[in-house]
Amino acid sequence: MENNILPDPNAIFPVPNIKTVVYIKPTIKNKNIIVGDFTYFSDIDFESHVTHFYEFYNDKLIIGKFCQIAAGVEFIMNGANHQMDCVSTFPFYIFEKWNENAPSLEKLPFKGDTIIGNDVWIGQNSIILPGVKIGDGVMIGAQSVVGSNIEPYSIIAGNPAKLIRKRFDDELIEIMVKLKWWDLSVKEINKLIPILHNSNLEYVKEELKKIVK
Repeated sequence: MENNILPDPNAIFPVPNIKTVVYIKPTIKNKNIIVGDFTYFSDIDFESHVTHFYEFYNDKLIIGKFCQIAAGVEFIMNGANHQMDCVSTFPFYIFEKWNENAPSLEKLPFKGDTIIGNDVWIGQNSIILPGVKIGDGVMIGAQSVVGSNIEPYSIIAGNPAKLIRKRFDDELIEIMVKLKWWDLSVKEINKLIPILHNSNLEYVKEELKKIVK
C-alpha cells in the first residue's frame, strides 16, 4: 500500500530517535548560506563548520538538494585568504594597534562563491576550499581537501583531491545530467527510487532512457 505521508524537508531531525543527523536547510540563519531540500549533515550546528565567512566579502555557500555531508566536513570561505602580492602575508590590519589600514578587496584573493551540486556525497573530515564548484553526483573520499572544480559524477579523494574515476560511463552520466531527479516532486522521486537504487546499471540506463527524451 502506498504511503501517503510525504517526507518533510523542514524537519530538523529526520531520522527517528537520532539527534546527530539533521536536514540543514531549516537550521540556516546566515542569508549567504543557501541549501536545498533534504540535504543532511551527520552532525549538528552546520553553520559552525563554515569558517572565515565575513560579511564584507559577500561570498555565498550554495549547496544543492539531497546532498550527504558527513561529520567533520569544513567549508572554508574567502575570508581565509591573505594578501599574497607582498613580502609578508601577516594581516596586521585585523589586529589592534598595528599601523595598517585594511586593503581593498581588489588586493585580496577572491575565488567567488562556493557551489556544491545535487546528490553530492562529501566524506568525513573533508575540507572544501573557497570558490570551488562541485558538480552533481560527485563522491568525495574522507579527509579530502578539495581546491579545484569537479566535474559531475566523479569520484575524487586525497590532498589535494584528485580524480579516482568517473562513476558511470559517459552515456549514463549524460542521462543523469539531463534527468535531474532531485527537481522532481517527492511523489515522483518515490516512484523512481527502485531505479535510482538498482545496481544493474545497464537496466537503469535503459529505464531512464524511457524517461529522459
